Amino acid sequence: MITVIAKLKAQEGKEPELEAALSEMVEAVSANEPGVPTYSLHSSDDDPSVFMFYEQYDDTDAQKAHGQTDHMKALGGKLGDLLDGRLEIERYTQVTGIER
Repeated sequence: MITVIAKLKAQEGKEPELEAALSEMVEAVSANEPGVPTYSLHSSDDDPSVFMFYEQYDDTDAQKAHGQTDHMKALGGKLGDLLDGRLEIERYTQVTGIER
């Protein structure tokens, strides 16, 4: 299992637009990517302009495929007008855990 944490900060005043674009992404992943069991959008309790995706992929192939989807490309085209700074991405490989 591959886990990705992606953090995005909205430009001032663009928080609603970024949240809408990221929410659309969750819907697209849910509808089109069976190798993605978890794709969850969160907002920071300390800073409402910061959003975080918690993503889990069945394997490296599923993660790579995610990056090549039309909906990912469409989101990438929108982010330049919405982000304050760069997208931060961290990738982890599961060592052990509990799945219920």
